Amino acid sequence: MNELHKSRPVIWTLFAVFVATTLYLLGVRTLVPPDEGRYAEMAREMFVSGDWVTTRLNGIKYFEKPPLQTWMNALSFTLFGLGEWQARLWTGLCGILGVVMTGYAGSKVFGQRTGFYAALVLGSCFYWVACSQIDSLDMGLSGMMTIALCALLLAQRDDASAAEQRNWMLVCWAGMALAVLSKGLIGLVLPGAILVLYTLITRDWNLWGRLHLIKGLLVFFAIAAPWFVLVGMRNPEQPYFFFVHEHWNRFFLKEHKREQSWYIFFTLTAIGMVPWVGVLLQSLRLAVQKEAGRFRPRLMLLVWAVFILLFFTKSNSKLPGYILPIFPALALLAANYLEVGTRRSRMLTAGSMSLVGVALMATVPFMAKMSKHGEAHLYQAFQPWVLAAGFVALAGGALAVVYARQMQRDLMVVVLAVTGFATTGLILAGFEPIGRARAGAAMLPAIQAELRPTSTIFSVGTYEQSMTFYLQRTTVLVNYTDEFSFGLKQQPELGMPTVDAFVEKWTRDAAAGVRDIAFIRADIYTDLQQKGVPMRVVARDERRTVIANDIRK
Repeated sequence: MNELHKSRPVIWTLFAVFVATTLYLLGVRTLVPPDEGRYAEMAREMFVSGDWVTTRLNGIKYFEKPPLQTWMNALSFTLFGLGEWQARLWTGLCGILGVVMTGYAGSKVFGQRTGFYAALVLGSCFYWVACSQIDSLDMGLSGMMTIALCALLLAQRDDASAAEQRNWMLVCWAGMALAVLSKGLIGLVLPGAILVLYTLITRDWNLWGRLHLIKGLLVFFAIAAPWFVLVGMRNPEQPYFFFVHEHWNRFFLKEHKREQSWYIFFTLTAIGMVPWVGVLLQSLRLAVQKEAGRFRPRLMLLVWAVFILLFFTKSNSKLPGYILPIFPALALLAANYLEVGTRRSRMLTAGSMSLVGVALMATVPFMAKMSKHGEAHLYQAFQPWVLAAGFVALAGGALAVVYARQMQRDLMVVVLAVTGFATTGLILAGFEPIGRARAGAAMLPAIQAELRPTSTIFSVGTYEQSMTFYLQRTTVLVNYTDEFSFGLKQQPELGMPTVDAFVEKWTRDAAAGVRDIAFIRADIYTDLQQKGVPMRVVARDERRTVIANDIRK
């Protein structure tokens, strides 16, 4: 059982179960706002409008991010129809692709066992598994950057032939171009800075002669440039907003209000590496040791992970998903250490997963107290899932300790990987009651029963990110700008700046017999109620109120 990495039936069985479970989990949860609702709706509008150049949200021009994910989601809707798993399919496939690329690169660069371990580590990391199940841009970017990283390792390894070096470098350039189309210039800036830093450390100036710069740049611009040219031609305001506001200002200024403590990404890295956090520091130490040969792949992986972590630590805009691209590099480093490390270190790693299980089970009695908006019953529904996840983590970690003690390396890594994957999957599946509440899914039937083809839907002082997707209708924003500020400056007719303008339209339509619906912020609803504005509550929960403009006796 210590040669599982050589068994094709074992490898293909693990891969088939991983893919099948990953794809199945994509459809078990409601699209949770804000990110999942936003990116699903952008793709729905692209699918409906047929405009694959100008990206829109709620019918309003929306240029915060490039279009690759919107394209892929719209393509998914075209092929398979509208739905939750279709909206998450691209991120799920990117997660699977990252695992495959990491495992393949590990096998070619470090050896078959390391590649086997690397795929298992990445495919079971809490952060990677969780993010592959969420319709947001971070996994799409990370999948494309994983292509760039792994292709770079494959191209620059000492035993690569001239043809392999050229072809893999072109794949690397294509990966960077797709990363730019996923989330912007970060897809080129980060790999470029990492290459410069690696060169300064190693003094391997010849590396730049092996990058196939001219051919690579041709590939890069052939993939990345056309959309930027087309969208700029159709929307002259887009280049300044995208390149200055969404890049320079986001990194250096605090106007996006996403600043966090300086250590937040270090904490998230440790959490994200579960169940492999026990070998994280040892893996980093191994990476600084001298390597034989011209190219130093472990050092490249270390520079990749550390630079990206520090880059976003320095940024004034900090969101949890920003550091996701470091996990393939950390998985390869952890796999290196798992192959050569001590029995004690493997036992400690497995034991730490059991401690995670104990911690999960210990939180169960207090989960209802974590709720907000009077949703204690939802966290109570979540409790059995967390309890089951804790039990799996405890039992799986204990079993992995036994195999580590018996020097069954491959079996220990497989058991711990399955444990980590299953634990995360249970937590994600059990989150559904809370996700439904955040999206407001329970009130959809009541709202749909009220809508007419002539109805206008207003969003008064708020915007429900998931509702536009589920209702398949855009809304008129009232007294609300937030992320729509830029788009509404270009298309002011798509919003109403004041509540008074809304009330005028609302009452005029009511008098004409046209039924309108509005999502309304609680304080505004109370104010209008006191003013005697005609309103009828259609649906209400702890987070939102929906009203109609016709009054029934």
